[in-house]
This record gives sequence, C-alpha cells and structure tokens, in this order.
Amino acid sequence: MKKKILMIATGGTIASKETSEGLAPAISPNELLACVPEVAEACDVETVRPFNLDSTNVYAPHWLEIASIVERNYAAYDGFVVTHGTDTMAYTAAALSYLIQNSAKPVVLTGSQRSVYSRDTDARRNLSDAFLYCADSSAYGVRIVFDGSVILGTRAKKTRTRSFNAFSSIDFPAVAVMRDGRPLRYVSGSRPSGEPKFWHKLDRNVFVLKMIPGLRADIFDYLCRSCDGLVIESFGAGGLPDYEDGAFFKGLARFLALGKTAVLTTQAEHEGSSMDKYAVGRKLRSCGRVIEAGCMTLEAAVTKLMWVLALARGEEAEKLFYTPVEYDIF
Repeated sequence: MKKKILMIATGGTIASKETSEGLAPAISPNELLACVPEVAEACDVETVRPFNLDSTNVYAPHWLEIASIVERNYAAYDGFVVTHGTDTMAYTAAALSYLIQNSAKPVVLTGSQRSVYSRDTDARRNLSDAFLYCADSSAYGVRIVFDGSVILGTRAKKTRTRSFNAFSSIDFPAVAVMRDGRPLRYVSGSRPSGEPKFWHKLDRNVFVLKMIPGLRADIFDYLCRSCDGLVIESFGAGGLPDYEDGAFFKGLARFLALGKTAVLTTQAEHEGSSMDKYAVGRKLRSCGRVIEAGCMTLEAAVTKLMWVLALARGEEAEKLFYTPVEYDIF
C-alpha cells in the first residue's frame, strides 16, 4: 500500500520566485508537487502551508508550530515532509529533534539551493528524495535529506552557501544516502517503540556569545539582565580570556550565581571542545556549573538549551542537557 505523507510547506528558496527585491517564497505546495510527479507512485501526499517565509525569518514559534502540526496529524499519516529554506534548516531540524522524540514515523526536512523553477535546480531531486525516503519502511525520526544524503536532525550544519551539497553531517556519519530512489543505509539504529513524545515550550532567552580577540567582558552586564541561558562559542578546545584582571571569569560567575545556565562549545567545526585541556578552560570550573557541549553542533546546543530551560533549571537542567537525544552528545 502507498504511504500517506503530509507535506508541511514553509517557504524557502525551493518555493521562491524572482521579484524586483530578490528571491522570495511564492510557489504553492501543489506547484512544488507538480514538479515531481514520480512521488505519486510511492505515496499519497496531502499538503498544509502554515507559513511561507524565507528561513532567515524562521525561529522558535515556527518550530513549535511545525511540531504541533506533526502532533495533531501523527495518527493520520505515515510520515511528514517539511519543505524549508536552507539558511536555518539545521536549527529547525535540531529543534524538531527535541520537540518530537521517540517517533517511529519519519519527519523529513528538505529544500534547495535554487528555486524549483530554475533550469539547473537541485530542488526536484531533493524533493523527490525526501518523499521517497519518507515513504521507505525503515525511515523514522527527524532527518534532513539533501543532495542525496540523509543526515540526523541533531548532526546537520549548512556548510556551503551555493553548492548543491550544502549540508554536512558533523562528527557523525550520514545515516544513509539515496540511490535510485532508495536509501542505502550506513547507520541503521533501532526504530523507536511506544508512543512518540511531544514538547510544547522553548525558552527563547538564549544567547550565543561568539568570542573574538579583544572582546570586552562588560557584555555580561547585558547577559545577566536579559538571558536565561548562554552558549559560549569559544576558541579551540575551549576557555575564556584571562585579560582585564579575569573580568570574563568574574562575569560568568556572576551570570551563573543568578541561577542561569551556561554551555561551552567551540568555534571549530569538528572534534568538539575539551574544557580541561588548557588552564583558560579549567579555570571555568571555578565560576560555577558550566555545561560542556563537546562535539555537539552549535545548532543542536542552542536549541537543546532552549528545550532544557523550558523544563528545568540548575542541576536538573544539566542532567537533561547531558542526556543524549539522537546522537547529539557523546
């Protein structure tokens, strides 16, 4: 029997047309489907378009809306395909990985680097692959399908702005590649059993502090006033600068003393942080409870912290952050 798939169209380049102000989403879900008639042989598709945005404008309320659509329709469909802009797709995929857990049904995100109506587009292949992967009996969980690769939602990062192979799986293999319309699996995993788990809140008061040489520590005046959570995107293996009489460490200690949560990660794309390697990292231990993201992607660290802080604080938040979800941390 054909699988029944719900397509959740959200805009992005794949659904864009050229305007006097540049590319903007303007193509309907049914127009997109008409470009991949082969999909009809594998699955029956129904569509919904909750919003139609360049993904630069997609953030936490939209992630919650997509998750809510999946939850409301979960029993009625065999899987879900989300068409989405590429710029923030990795954030959306990571967020959905936390908002939709233990799903035996696939939630597949895809998009393109060029509009579906461009002559040399990658949109038709990506869209076709996404539906064919979603209709495969072995598919489950949140995945990005793009340029023939199937990537865990917690492991994806956009690493190219123009090339068709826009997304990379960071420090974890792509779980499959699409060959002739079928997934060739590298990582099988275990299909979840039991009921899926859905969450309905995210704490948006999370800030990413990207370290640059010479940054002033008085940024913590703002952070202490305005943020519940902080992701420090540090240099190399991880640490804070010790200039200005240790002002960064004092600022972080003040932030943590307010009951807020800080996560250390690295600007390096691969191999993750190692906070205890250097003195500038070990000294963080004296500031209070600092969570280490290790080899998590920035997208996963940010969205997981939003999810965690909507549920817990303090020691419980730390335990929840360190609990693996779809190979996000190890």
